[in-house]
Amino acid sequence: MSAASPTEAPALAQQPLVLVSHALCPYVQRVAIALHEKGLAFERRDVDLAHKPAWFLALSPLGRTPVLLAQGQALFESAVICDYLDEAHGPRLHPDTALQKARERGWVEFASAVLQSIAVLYNAADEAALEAARQALRARFEHVEAALGQGPYFAGSRFGMVDAAFAPVFRYFDVFDPAGEAALLQSLPSIAAWRLALAQRASVRAAAAGDYAERLEEFLVRRPSALGRRMAAKRGDTVIARAEVV
Repeated sequence: MSAASPTEAPALAQQPLVLVSHALCPYVQRVAIALHEKGLAFERRDVDLAHKPAWFLALSPLGRTPVLLAQGQALFESAVICDYLDEAHGPRLHPDTALQKARERGWVEFASAVLQSIAVLYNAADEAALEAARQALRARFEHVEAALGQGPYFAGSRFGMVDAAFAPVFRYFDVFDPAGEAALLQSLPSIAAWRLALAQRASVRAAAAGDYAERLEEFLVRRPSALGRRMAAKRGDTVIARAEVV
């Protein structure tokens, strides 16, 4: 994988696969995990979502990451990109049967709902809103706990697309836990084991930069939110509210 300047438009015909990304975007990580699982070479092109370049907006109708440039075409939305990769390249990350594939696609969508709940948590303006967000997020994780089997992955010994979708979810908790939110995942033993197995997977480790946790902490500290203020106080910082999109 290689990186290039975010200010220049990628040449569609020159690279076999280009992943247009943002350093903190969890949906980008899903696609990166799938690419790594399949052993596909790709260039990663980060963009500033607070100052979106014109070439990016021309490729992404929704103005969001990820975008995958493949064979001269721009694909957007992580689920669509992952499904394309799974159909075009082995090894398969979705199960073979239509019923099981549909079930796992449902859990991929549930992972997106969990990410939305995480955003509500870190944007909660005050302690009351933060507590409500905690309870809603905990309820989602209890649904996940009930769905997990013997592991180590969602579908047992097979690493699949649900694992790729949830690995970025758990990466948030590497920063949340020391910030005082460790209780969110307490007494959920199957999730704890799954989180550990995913963190040890080579494709998951490769899907984010080595300084991801530090970048995420900086992003959270700058949020005008209850969690951001607590994290800033712990560091002795003055909160500087800044609008960013992840």
